Parts: sequence; C-alpha cells; structure tokens
Amino acid sequence: MTLPYVYLDYNATAPVRPDVISAMSETLSRVGNPSSVHRPGRAARAAVEQARAQVAGLVGCKPSEIVFTSGGSESNAAALTRTGAARLVISAVEHDSIADTAAGSGLPVTTVAVDHDGVIDLAALEAVLSGFPRDGGTLVSVMVANNETGVAQPVAAVAALVRRMGARLHCDAVQAAGKIALSFEDMDADCLSLSAHKLGGPQGVGALVVREVCALTPLVRGGGQEQGRRSGTENVPGIVGFGVAAQAAVSLQDALAPLRDAWERRVMAEAPEAVIVAGSAARLPNTSCVGLPGTPSETQVMALDLAGVGVSAGAACSSGKVRASRVLSAMGFDARIAGSAIRVSLGWATTARDMDRLFDAWSAMRARMARRKAG
Repeated sequence: MTLPYVYLDYNATAPVRPDVISAMSETLSRVGNPSSVHRPGRAARAAVEQARAQVAGLVGCKPSEIVFTSGGSESNAAALTRTGAARLVISAVEHDSIADTAAGSGLPVTTVAVDHDGVIDLAALEAVLSGFPRDGGTLVSVMVANNETGVAQPVAAVAALVRRMGARLHCDAVQAAGKIALSFEDMDADCLSLSAHKLGGPQGVGALVVREVCALTPLVRGGGQEQGRRSGTENVPGIVGFGVAAQAAVSLQDALAPLRDAWERRVMAEAPEAVIVAGSAARLPNTSCVGLPGTPSETQVMALDLAGVGVSAGAACSSGKVRASRVLSAMGFDARIAGSAIRVSLGWATTARDMDRLFDAWSAMRARMARRKAG
C-alpha cells in the first residue's frame, strides 16, 4: 500500500485550508467589482473590507492600515522603495526579496552582521545608525523571524534603537504571522509585510501594513484602489481567502513546538554529527534547520522526496535551485554545514505520524549515505 505523501515544507507554502477553498469558491461564483456602486459591487466591497478586518485582527493593526498586494515580495518592495527612504539598512539574513530589492533600489545600502544564532548585532546596528542623519530618511528592514532557520529577531529592541536614532523600521513578518503572536500596534514598526499562502491561504495575495503617519507612494497607479496606495482591481477571491486563513491562523506554538522538538531530539540521539542550526535560540515553533555534514542538501531533499516526504533546502523562492545557504553562511557556518542543511517546516495539518515518517526516512537515508561512504 502506498502511503500518503508527507508535506513538511510549510515555510515555502502551506496547504490551503478547506474553509479557505470553500470561501474562495463561493466568492468566485459571484460577480462584482469592489469599485462599482451597484449591488454586486457593494457586496464585493463588503467582502474585501471583511477580509481587511480579519487580517488586521491577526497582526493587531487598524483595518485602515492594511494595503492588499500580490504577496510578500511586493509588500517588501513597496516598503523599501515607496516609503521615501534615502538609505537602507538590512540584516545579513533577510529574505532575497529584501536583499535583492535593496541592491537594485539605487539607494545606499548597509548590511548589518548577525551572530552565530542568526540574531542581528544590535551594537553593530547602533554603530551604523550613528553615522547617519537623524532625519527619518534611514529605513531599517529586519525580519520578525527567518524563513530558513526560524530564528526570531529581537524586534522590540531593534524598534527602540531605531526610534532613538531617528530612523524608521520595516519588518518582514511573512513567516512569523500566524505562528507567533504579533501586535503591529505594540511593535512600533512603520510597516509590516504579510503573505496569505504561508497561513493556509491562497498564493498571489499579501498585504503591507502601513502606519497612518507613513507615506506610501504606489508601485501601481491607475484607479486609486486601496485608498490610492495600490491601484488595480482587487483580487476579491484571493483577499477573501486571505481573510479566512488569517482568522483561522492562531498561534501554533503549543501544537507544533513539541513535534518539532521531538524530531530534533531523535536526530541528535541517532546522529551526533548532525547540527541543529540555532537550536538554543528563540525560534518559530514550526521550523527546524538540520545540517548533516558530508551529505549535500540536494541529495537529502531528493532522497526524502523519493521516500514520500517533502522538505526543502534553504529558501524556496529561488526558481527551484538548491545551493549553499546564504543565511547560514552569514551566521558563520562553513560549506560543510551551509551546503548540507535541510529545512523541515510544520503547519496546521502536521501530525505526530508525519514526524515519525520523516524521521524513519531521514534515518534510512543517513544509513545509506554512510554505507556508500564506507564502501
């Protein structure tokens, strides 16, 4: 009997929740442009505004601060390039959509180092900011939690420092939202990026949370939708799905951390040569990054896939490429670990049986690799 495939790559994209599929299907059966004033248009507008309130509830912001976008990458691009920044400061472990947008922005960019756990060096950040005018022209972008390692950044301390140094703060919360509690109101950031498909919502829809005092020049101009901050007819079914997923996505820490921790204990008991990246750091409860020296990441991913288990190596936003992790290299790991790490990421449908299947497949793969090296 063929066993069902075990999907453990939620940080790449989560399976769409059944209630999201139902809500989107029902929305697709109706007509209506949210900008139209007739009855179908008003119904579409009401659906968008309900979803806006649901997403705002997820991250503790005002509905009026939500700007719907096509996803996390667009939200990050808008934050970095459309909020009036004169210079950018980013951490060394930001997502490629931050690092690459910053590099192509035409603005001066400073990258701040992280420690061996992947946590930003606050002293180094302060030293960088002390060299800039305190005119609000410096935008600091620091993610809430890393997509590859799950390591959480000290956002409160970063925000306090940024404010004291007269700069502004953007946080990429794409991986953190729905996995840990977030409050935009309390975190003192100027803008925050979100994406639906990490929560069990549809791909192709996200949001940028923008504090009311923060100006946002639209990337897309035209009809003046989203209060003039992002033109184009809204993706009503996608936005509705985002709202349903946001409402369903409560913190999974209580459910997922024990499953993740049990997997890591079994790995270390079986394979003392393995490395749990940032195992003692504050992390998302669903994310495990494990290095197996001597066995390339790509080999492990393919072997596990053949065994019916889906994991990834590094970020899943690089057109299917598997390469040594830029994030792990920034954390000080050499190619021995950076090139042999896999990411296991759990989510709303993960069970203890799934984790057993993962461990059995990983253990068998490790044994095969050991035999080949010995032979």
